[in-house]
Amino acid sequence: QVQLVESGGGLVQAGGSLRLSCAASGRTISTCAMGWFRQAPGKEREFVGSISWNGDRTYYPDSVKGRFTISRDNAKNTVWLQMNSLKPEDTAVYYCAADRNLYRDYLTVPGYWGQGTQVTVSS
Repeated sequence: QVQLVESGGGLVQAGGSLRLSCAASGRTISTCAMGWFRQAPGKEREFVGSISWNGDRTYYPDSVKGRFTISRDNAKNTVWLQMNSLKPEDTAVYYCAADRNLYRDYLTVPGYWGQGTQVTVSS
């Protein structure tokens, strides 16, 4: 079993930056692609991006491309989401997820989820 804990959320003004962390415990995530999602009140959970198991490849939707960056350190069993140029519409609870499958270039089937961290962007 993998336990994921997100941190780093908070309140920031539009145009600002935040860096979210996702720390894993229980077992290594070094063989898992990882992903970030977000969910705003009254909306469905939205994919924010993913990173390959070895960190060589990342994928982002157009809504965050060029502003968000995912990175990882497998030695630390941690993944990060760097968010720049934040907008009020980025306000949501952000979740990280570990792939159920191994050694993939992108998140295929989210098998483990964190509890989420709130990000609020004021205008």
